[in-house]
Amino acid sequence: MKKYSTQEFIDGIKDGNRMLLSRAITLIESAKPEHQDKAQEIIEGCLPFAGNSIRMGITGVPGVGKSTFIESFGNYVIKEQGRKLAVLAVDPSSSRTKGSILGDKTRMETLSNNPDAYIRPTPTAGSLGGVARSTRETITLCEAAGYNTILIETVGVGQSETAVHSMVDFFLLLMLAGAGDELQGIKRGIMEMADSIVINKADAGNQDAAKRAVSEYKNALHLFPPTESGWIPRVTTASALENKGIKEVWDIVDEFIRHNRAKGYLEKKRKEQSVYWLNESIQYELNQAFYGDKNLASKLDQYKKDVQEGRISSYKAARELLRLFRKA
Repeated sequence: MKKYSTQEFIDGIKDGNRMLLSRAITLIESAKPEHQDKAQEIIEGCLPFAGNSIRMGITGVPGVGKSTFIESFGNYVIKEQGRKLAVLAVDPSSSRTKGSILGDKTRMETLSNNPDAYIRPTPTAGSLGGVARSTRETITLCEAAGYNTILIETVGVGQSETAVHSMVDFFLLLMLAGAGDELQGIKRGIMEMADSIVINKADAGNQDAAKRAVSEYKNALHLFPPTESGWIPRVTTASALENKGIKEVWDIVDEFIRHNRAKGYLEKKRKEQSVYWLNESIQYELNQAFYGDKNLASKLDQYKKDVQEGRISSYKAARELLRLFRKA
């Protein structure tokens, strides 16, 4: 397999070469130091050509129909809006994923085969911090490659929502009709993050229940404090299966971007996100360095036993280990 120089990667990505884009993302996901060094050089070279996209996050309860929705929405964005779409995921446990859009690309057959869509499967496994970092960096490369709509899927409902929210402009929450029941099963924090809630599967025969759900969610959202930008989260219905309501969802996204850009909030939010990811990266690198230190491994095991047996406090053990780490 041919080895490409950093400049060849950068030029190829800027030209929309999907093979080089994929290989560069593989370098980002690699744990090998030499791969990481090259990946960072490629990212640095692509940064001046990034940032010109709408970054969307999408989450939803299991069974909400994310795969079908993303395919329907993606096809609309490409065909009707003339945009290029990249679909990524944050899933630190994808080896156990059942029905993730990226775990089963065959469920998105038309989108997968569209030359204006780029779908990147998530790494097979990894820590949330590592997977989220690689996804954040992958956004930069996809933007440099000309993808002006980035859709990041979070699998299930859990910690990964916060990670996704911290790297997107617009956060979409997919829900089902029967809001009274669903509201009990979703964390308040996830609802507070949503810029729009879409009641999916508002198919024929289920439309009345979907309308009731819209009303219930609107009432629930009024309990939350107003957003910094003054945006009021929209609630609407869609049937991805019947391709209904998809245009309306895009209209909400478009209105949100225009609203936040006009107030300068979009740029402000991205700057805050960059600093957030600087801090996250520092923590991630320190964590990797600490637990990857072979000289500390045996001492760490001993301190763990001492803490378990009550011979030393957790705080003091941590102080001692960090002192040894700094000396190394």
